[in-house]
Formats: sequence, C-alpha cells, structure tokens
Amino acid sequence: MGWFGGSYEEYNFEMFTISHFVIIAFLFLVIAVIYLNREKMKNPKWRRIEIAFAVSLLVIESGYHLWMIVTDSWDVSHAIPLELCSISLFLSVILLLTRKKIVYEILLFTALLGASQAIFTPLLNFDFPHFRYFHFFYTHLMMIWIVFYFTWVHDYRPTIWSIVKLFIFLNILMPIIMLINNKVGGNYMFLHHKPKSASLLDLLGPFPWYILSMEGLLISLSFIVWLIFRNKRHT
Repeated sequence: MGWFGGSYEEYNFEMFTISHFVIIAFLFLVIAVIYLNREKMKNPKWRRIEIAFAVSLLVIESGYHLWMIVTDSWDVSHAIPLELCSISLFLSVILLLTRKKIVYEILLFTALLGASQAIFTPLLNFDFPHFRYFHFFYTHLMMIWIVFYFTWVHDYRPTIWSIVKLFIFLNILMPIIMLINNKVGGNYMFLHHKPKSASLLDLLGPFPWYILSMEGLLISLSFIVWLIFRNKRHT
C-alpha cells in the first residue's frame, strides 16, 4: 500500500539512524532560523502563515486518524487524542489561531518537556518515507517550533504563575482522563498502569504513587524551563 500503508516490519524505525538524526538536525536548524529572523517574522503578513500552520496540523492529524481507520487500527482504547503530546498539538492550534498567552504558558512546558522527549526518544514503528513517520515528526517538531516562535517573535514569556497554571491544568485534566481510561479500557497518559516495556516510570514507585511522582517531576522540570525562558529583564 506504499506511503500510506504497509506494515511496520517493512519500515521498521530505529532510533539514532540517519532518518532520526536528520530530524534532530532539522529541529535545531529551524530553531536557529526562527531566532535569526525573529524581527522579520514580526511582519503582519505572518498572521496568515500562523493560520496556515494551524490548519496544516489539523489536516495531518485528521490524516493520521483516517490512516488508523483504513488500516483497521483505530480503537477507542488508544486512538482518542488524550496523550499529553496530542493535547499539546491542539494547544498549538489554539495558540496559532488565538495568540492567547495563557495557552502559550501551558504549551511551553508540555511541548518542551513532552514533545522534545518524543523527538529524541520516539515511540515509533514506521520509518521514512511512511506517512506515520511524517505525521509523528511534523506534529512534534511544530509544537517545539511554535513555542520558540511565540517566545522570540511575539515576546511571550512565562512567569512563576505559569507553573501554577500548568499545575491547575494538569490536575483538572488527569481525573477526566482517569475516568475515560476506566470507561474505555485505555491507559492514556499512563494513568491506569505503567507501560509494559521498561521506562522512566519504573523509577517513580508503584501504582498509584508513580502518578504523583510523575507530576512532581514535571513540575520540577517546569521550574528549569521557567528559569531559562523567563523575562530576565524583570528579575
């Protein structure tokens, strides 16, 4: 079935191969381009480009769900966009369309801590040139680039209260996802059980205590992100 079909055995993505290193290099290249052209990007014409990128994210995400349906792999237990990176994708779309700073404040942390991990250690079965390869990396790269774009072009910066907003957002979101997990037999955001394969969660204690440890780790890492991205002129 070519670019849109085929089994993962045919494409068999492996970390730290050429197709992976190209993505990592592309990540840093575009970040550098955004920084070097930050003043040019303040031009009002970039508003149309922001909207175009928001639409592109919705289109490719819709394509992903269509691919799962066509390949008979869509299931309510794992295909609802409730993982943190899926939520970050929709936050990215909302930020591009509305430019709401509160959305940036949450996306800053979820994208840099979630999407960046996905870029460097991707849970991906399909390698280049499969559609899933492009979907996975395009969406995760865009989340990171959007954060840097709004930081350098629109001069958005987090405050210490941004971490509080993230904490509130997560603690409203988690009970809802736990309820959905129970209803559909899912494990979104690993809130029902740890992944079967070895992971960082193995170091965070047994269920359900690893959930609190995971949240504490996220908040702690968010302080580091805040220290890097805060407006240093006012500190």
